[in-house]
Amino acid sequence: MPNYKLIYFNMRGRGEIIRYIFAYLNIEYEDHRIEQADWPQIKPGLPFGKIPILEVDGVTLHQSLAIARYLTKNTELAGSTELEQCQVDGVASTLDDFMSRFPWAEKKPDVREQAFTQLLTQEAPGLLQDLDAYLGEKEWLVGDSVTWVDFYWEICSSTLLVLQPDLLAGHPRLAALRTRVQALPAIAKWIQRRPPTRL
Repeated sequence: MPNYKLIYFNMRGRGEIIRYIFAYLNIEYEDHRIEQADWPQIKPGLPFGKIPILEVDGVTLHQSLAIARYLTKNTELAGSTELEQCQVDGVASTLDDFMSRFPWAEKKPDVREQAFTQLLTQEAPGLLQDLDAYLGEKEWLVGDSVTWVDFYWEICSSTLLVLQPDLLAGHPRLAALRTRVQALPAIAKWIQRRPPTRL
């Protein structure tokens, strides 16, 4: 078994999809959390200056979704066929495109608040409608069993619900999918024991 070390901030954010996958697949890893105050010293030494990164036997991997695909390759979480794997990637990229539009690092409160409000009130409803239609009456977003994109939906929606608690009021099927993910024994155990953070 490789030696894994995840490096990310002390928050859920982009690192959480990797933690969910490790939890579900019962893989041991070092969850190395850095404080925001230490980030300026750490950033210059990283490839592309971004986290999360995953060190695998000393090899540094970056980009959370690429790491998710690497960890789930040849597991049931990837999708059971190549077509399903592409569908998983497509939905994950759609979610990530939306989450990436939030100006998380914006220092001016008024600019940040205006952008967040615009995204949550004008853009999110369309995305949620599309996701709801894509899910339909299925239990999981892709295929007949849970894949890592179901984890990613739970993580992204949890972040959005912190920002707008009534976000899923008109989407009971999407809310039910969140509940199904949270009820998976390995995920439930992780949620219970992870360090409490706002996002």
